[in-house]
Amino acid sequence: MPTRRQEKVARVIREVVSDVIANHLNDPRVTGLVSVTRVEVMADMRSADVYLSIFASNEAAKDKTFTAITHARSRIQSFLAGALESKFCPVLRFHVDEQFRKTLDIMRLIDEVAGERRKNEGEQEGGGEPEQERPDGSDEA
Repeated sequence: MPTRRQEKVARVIREVVSDVIANHLNDPRVTGLVSVTRVEVMADMRSADVYLSIFASNEAAKDKTFTAITHARSRIQSFLAGALESKFCPVLRFHVDEQFRKTLDIMRLIDEVAGERRKNEGEQEGGGEPEQERPDGSDEA
């Protein structure tokens, strides 16, 4: 379980990395939406794993964006060193976080199954006919 200090440093890293990617990188390879999903700071505070979720038009653009960010690691670390009030600046290691994409895929599948289920229930109940209103004004269900 991370200490309060690790959590505080992780929060600063997340904010600084997000700001640098959004506002200070002028690399044309960075396209789409890049989000810092989580940061894990090691107990010795010498290194940190930064997980990025990248939404781009295709896999090639996603790979180019990740390459550009890893290439700019020293620039990002220099911004981080200015923001941290610490003796050492953690060495950043970037990783692509696939968890968010997987969650979106699962939610899309759930929506598809729910839509098919509603469609099948509607066909079974009304024989494919549209729902009719009751004389009291309420819908048939």
